[in-house]
Amino acid sequence: MNLPNKLTVFRMVLIPVFLLLMLLQMGSVVIAGTRLPINQGLAAIVFIVAALTDFLDGQIARRQHLITNFGKFADPLADKLLVLTALIMLIGPTTNRVPAWIAAVIVCRELAVTGLRLIIVENNGQVVAAAWPGKIKTFFEMIAVVILLLNNVIFNNIGVPAGMICLYIALIAAIYSGIDYFVKNRSVFADSF
Repeated sequence: MNLPNKLTVFRMVLIPVFLLLMLLQMGSVVIAGTRLPINQGLAAIVFIVAALTDFLDGQIARRQHLITNFGKFADPLADKLLVLTALIMLIGPTTNRVPAWIAAVIVCRELAVTGLRLIIVENNGQVVAAAWPGKIKTFFEMIAVVILLLNNVIFNNIGVPAGMICLYIALIAAIYSGIDYFVKNRSVFADSF
């Protein structure tokens, strides 16, 4: 297994660690006038490390020509698992920072696109790599999650809901990239109608 694929697997391993930290209660600290639960701060660190592996595995794979079918499939899957876990945990009663309807739209988009990717693999025998609109979606999802995990700590003093702004950008990118994915791959359904 090459280094980019190992980084992808490592990202998947960090997901239960992140989840466990989100479930723990460890007290809180006050940073810049904002109360931040310690477990969420630690979860944010784990999430950031996982997000950085997403950036690194792609850079290394492209630079060293180590792009594999496993990487094309597992890298976006790891991203989806990481981001969806975080969004769902941010809906819960301890945080309540993500509106459930936004998480639902993003989850539905991810399931639809993943299903389409599986159909493409079955029909064409090829794994389709993530496109730029989806990468932009993932970037803003990850930034939103980090800011929301940190309780908007940096931006509260200036009154900017940066986490929600990034989340809405991610939502728009999710809808656009989902539609784009289906439009570009509509030929998969040509013989179905």
